[in-house]
Amino acid sequence: MVHTSKILVIAGSTRARRICPQIAAWVTEIGRATIPALFELVDLRDWPLPMDDEPDIPAGGTGYACEHTRAWSRKISEGDAIVFVSPQYNWGYPAPLKNALDHLYPEWSGKPAMIVTYGSRGGNRCAPQLRQVLDGLRMKPVATMPGFLLARERIEANAGVIDPTPEFAAHIDELRQSFVELAAALADA
Repeated sequence: MVHTSKILVIAGSTRARRICPQIAAWVTEIGRATIPALFELVDLRDWPLPMDDEPDIPAGGTGYACEHTRAWSRKISEGDAIVFVSPQYNWGYPAPLKNALDHLYPEWSGKPAMIVTYGSRGGNRCAPQLRQVLDGLRMKPVATMPGFLLARERIEANAGVIDPTPEFAAHIDELRQSFVELAAALADA
């Protein structure tokens, strides 16, 4: 089968004992099994983007002064759609994810997006915030935003290890539905 679309799955946490990369890898596996596309996992820890170091605003279209921003621009430009995987921190999403979004503008614009969150409440507060920012970037977020519930004990243990398959089995249908919506949005793009 020929894959025509590339989907970037962004792991939105950079904390030391984070479980985000494991969850993002699992989300990527489910995506590959659900829709025909090429998938690439993008870990924000591999993309250090200093705060406020670009002299111009990204929406101005004057280009980027810093090589790390130009590299980030090239990476995001490779994707036809973006899947954001984010924990919920204090009812919001992590600052490194907001910073990564704010470093660019035209590279996000018009792309279909999918939001996957997790936390003690499943990300029910951070998902709408993230969606609002994606709307501001003129992205096209799909309606279904899976929110994976984590037990309080797991969060407090802060072990940095998780097996998402049994942990989030109850959310698999919702995750697949979100990927189906993403594929439809890609077909419309």
